[in-house]
Amino acid sequence: MSQSALKARTITAAMRPGRSRLYRPVLPVLAVAVAALLAGCANRDSITVGAVPDDYRTNHPIVIAEKNEKIDLPVGAGDRGMTGSQRDTLLGFLDGYDKSAAPTLTISIPSGSANEIAATAAGRDFARLAIASGISRNRIVMTSYQSVSAEASAPIRVAYVSVKAQTDRCGRWPEDLLQTSENKHHADFGCSYQNNLAAQMANPTDLLGPRKQSDIDAENRGAVIDVYRQRGISEEFFGNSEVEY
Repeated sequence: MSQSALKARTITAAMRPGRSRLYRPVLPVLAVAVAALLAGCANRDSITVGAVPDDYRTNHPIVIAEKNEKIDLPVGAGDRGMTGSQRDTLLGFLDGYDKSAAPTLTISIPSGSANEIAATAAGRDFARLAIASGISRNRIVMTSYQSVSAEASAPIRVAYVSVKAQTDRCGRWPEDLLQTSENKHHADFGCSYQNNLAAQMANPTDLLGPRKQSDIDAENRGAVIDVYRQRGISEEFFGNSEVEY
């Protein structure tokens, strides 16, 4: 072997260790970076993204709480006792009174007003009507309040506390509706729907759990089973169906 060839092999052998020292640390770093990127893609949590509070049921929840039910009945200075319109209005108001809970029914009569005498007589008639509608006598409280003006006629306020399903008050606009860069609902979205749903709840406890099942109608159930066994169609279905069989 010539001296020049021996020198070239020596130079090549000397360079190989240098290349291995130069590229050996780079490969682990690249592997760690790729693994981190893959792990980030694989562990993406959709629940975290979907946890943004943009649900109208969360923004306007329906809660069960006590509510002060009240009505103001105007009384004329020349009236002598309860009128027919006052009677109908008061009976409609007392339909929402829960006799099983039996809350206190308060009848507030104005004092120092132009219709004080007429309001006192009408207030007594209101109490008699409440007793006749099924409200216990010891649950009725007669009170008075000071009228603002002695020359004006003040109404009689009838009130009681009941448990109602309710939400917060609608009509809140804290932000501009045109600012939709986050693609979220506005603050008042769904409030009217939740309020209407809460107002339709005849028994607010239905939101807490189901009621106990009522007794079955054994006679009606037996008739339905007999029709089913005969593979027939009930006469009630024939009368309500739009299809001719």
